[in-house]
Amino acid sequence: MLTVVLLNTFSVCRYPLGMTGGQIQDEDISASSQWSESTAARYGRLDFDDGDGAWCPDVMAEPNNLKEFLQIDLHTLHFVTLVGTQGRHADGVGNEFAQRYKVKYSRDGTRWVSWRDRQGRQIIEGNSNAYDVVLKDLEPPIIARFVRFMPVTDPSMIVCMRVELYGCEWLDGLVTYSAPAGQQMSFRGQQIYLNDTVYDGAISYSMTEGLGQLTDGSWGLDDFTKSQVYGVWPGYDYVGWINSSFPGGSVEMTFEFDRVRNFTSMKVHCNNMYTWGVKMFRQAVCYFRTDSDWEPNPVVFKPKADNISPSARFVTVALGNRMASAIRCRFAFNDIWMMFSEIAFQSDTAVYNTSLVPRDDPSHKIDDSSTRILIGCLVAIIVILLAIIIIILWRQVWQKMIEKASQRMLDDELTTCLSVQREAFTHRHSSLSSDVESNSTYERIFPMGSDYQEPSLLLRKLPEFQATENLVGLVTRRSRVRVSGPAGIAPHYAEADIVSQQEATGAHSYRVTVVNMPLSPGRDGALEEFPRERLTFKEKLGEGQFGEVHLCEAEGMQEFMKDHCGDISDEPMLVAVKTLREDANKNARNDFLKEIRIISRLRDPNIIRLLAVCVESDPLCMITEYMENGDLNQFLSRHELQEEGVLAGNSSTISYRILIRMASQISSGMKYLSSLHFVHRDLATRNCLVGTNNTIKIADFGMSRNLYRGDYYRIQGRAVLPIRWMSWESILLGKFTMASDVWAFGVTLWEILTLCKEQPYAQFTDEQVIENTGEFFRDQNKQVYLPKPHCCPDSVYSLMLSCWKRNAKERPTFLEIHSTLMEYHD
Repeated sequence: MLTVVLLNTFSVCRYPLGMTGGQIQDEDISASSQWSESTAARYGRLDFDDGDGAWCPDVMAEPNNLKEFLQIDLHTLHFVTLVGTQGRHADGVGNEFAQRYKVKYSRDGTRWVSWRDRQGRQIIEGNSNAYDVVLKDLEPPIIARFVRFMPVTDPSMIVCMRVELYGCEWLDGLVTYSAPAGQQMSFRGQQIYLNDTVYDGAISYSMTEGLGQLTDGSWGLDDFTKSQVYGVWPGYDYVGWINSSFPGGSVEMTFEFDRVRNFTSMKVHCNNMYTWGVKMFRQAVCYFRTDSDWEPNPVVFKPKADNISPSARFVTVALGNRMASAIRCRFAFNDIWMMFSEIAFQSDTAVYNTSLVPRDDPSHKIDDSSTRILIGCLVAIIVILLAIIIIILWRQVWQKMIEKASQRMLDDELTTCLSVQREAFTHRHSSLSSDVESNSTYERIFPMGSDYQEPSLLLRKLPEFQATENLVGLVTRRSRVRVSGPAGIAPHYAEADIVSQQEATGAHSYRVTVVNMPLSPGRDGALEEFPRERLTFKEKLGEGQFGEVHLCEAEGMQEFMKDHCGDISDEPMLVAVKTLREDANKNARNDFLKEIRIISRLRDPNIIRLLAVCVESDPLCMITEYMENGDLNQFLSRHELQEEGVLAGNSSTISYRILIRMASQISSGMKYLSSLHFVHRDLATRNCLVGTNNTIKIADFGMSRNLYRGDYYRIQGRAVLPIRWMSWESILLGKFTMASDVWAFGVTLWEILTLCKEQPYAQFTDEQVIENTGEFFRDQNKQVYLPKPHCCPDSVYSLMLSCWKRNAKERPTFLEIHSTLMEYHD
């Protein structure tokens, strides 16, 4: 079964398609002409020097002569996002290259389209010498089976080219979509152009036989007047229509596909700025066609109305596993305007009825004489698959046997060690184990999320690691810690409940079990259901692990805070509202409820509190405190350090004493978390909120804010990690412990004393930060530490440095840190 997956963005679809690697065969590469047999089309492969080193056409390129081309047949539709070109060097014999070129493409081999960038330019700047590879992004990307490179030069000259295409297979199978042309809006004194700018079909009153912005792999922002693309006009990301132009109150769109497919769903990215008269569609009615006639029974879908969040979102239309090669949908208006920025389809491979296949389609013709060969090939494939399955199963059984044997060996070893006299064990431990002690102090945390994949791959690039990798694996403790939510996506607490502890000659062995918690928070007295109609949207804070995070005003929240100490005003209060996205699966829903249960148990003056929930209907929401002065990072960056001896009075200055008091509050909150064996995993000033009288509370949604995207590093296009705050073992080994939180506290303390004027290791790129992490691992005194802030005494800087000790066991605990900071504060 083939399932089509919606592209997040074309930036993840950048794989070489086979000119260099040889997946594209010689017979799939053709050209208009060739200068000689040794410069034929098949030699136009990037980084290959076969033949005379490149494809060279028979005639010199002329400024207005675009007849010469190098053509590549990809056999199936592909999403092409990047092209690479190179000249011909041929060991010094030739020195030709294309200074500029055009790209043409086709989906059927008949109709050819010239690629244009988002400003309408067709010429692509190519090579300036014959050696270097020049890569150019195709923005917008193209969807094509055939691609042509056409060299263009100003003077008459001989050109030669080697090329590569980058992208991925176009699994949607969408060949064209037709729709009414986008319209123009007058809004707040400016013109908003909501047309499909990059549509490659015919455009008049309607768009026909083409693809464009609705399939370019990127989608619009919440504010449709702004764009993710630099230098374009307002409304660029969206195609939009006004209700008054359509008497029937709906917009009809037709989608043609490459073959008959079994459609499961359609995802439509809609704008929903309802305060500006823009809403997602009220209803979608979709008809299906497998041959020449449209089926009479449509699928009718009505999304849930949302007048709470003005955020743009994907609406998933269930298509009910209908078979079709074309779909026609009517989208009904829900307000004055309707705007789409992306449409994608999910389908399974269809079991084809031969009566539905056109007789003149050569790709579906059946050769009766080859029936026996086909049957033989199928039998061979089945046998091979069965052999692979047997091998996989046998490996799993063998692995389990090895694990059981290893477990027994470890248990036997532990029993023997415990039976030995204390003095003998101490002597052996000091003489034989000193070399591995620094590596044996870390509790191993296994990230449960699929998006956090092997951080140790970063470390494998370090030569020294390969020699010590097995040692680190052997001395790692066998503890298991439950992680709340997928690691690397959003910062959430990890929880470990210690159920047994054994002490032998000063060494501790912990056994940690997973805690199963009930998933019905609505019945807990501390987690009462809050009427969602009392929430008023104020601002979108960003995207979290489960969905969006909103800043809202809550009316009547006081009655849900009966155990809150102090005076509470009757005025609406600011709260942060985390929501679960509409298309969340069952596992995400359970994780969301588990997080509610975990956070509801936290009661500390320096930890953000869960106030109420909305779980009786979708979307699920959790409502937490939000402090009136925002996050600590932004708060401090607006201040300057008060000079010593100068009396306070300027609201834009802050004293060193207050900074230490803030740090001590954070250490107090972390002391509380560590006492419950919680691991925060993303402690930073962006995750601390500031209230009245400089009260600090630790939160966990800093990463959800678009403001702090630069603080996170994407590893291999998947895991997103705050590497500038992370300990070396968290980055390189995937270990998150209370000791790694201590490391992050040291960086947070450095942020506070620098008033967040710059990012940690601002002089380093992300890659250099990771290299420096490797120096901590090697421990050869080459690692670079954060410098001492100007206002920081030596004693406080020593505390920071102790938080960054290589050996986690040597780092202070939060209890020790809090006691030390209280002394400095007093």
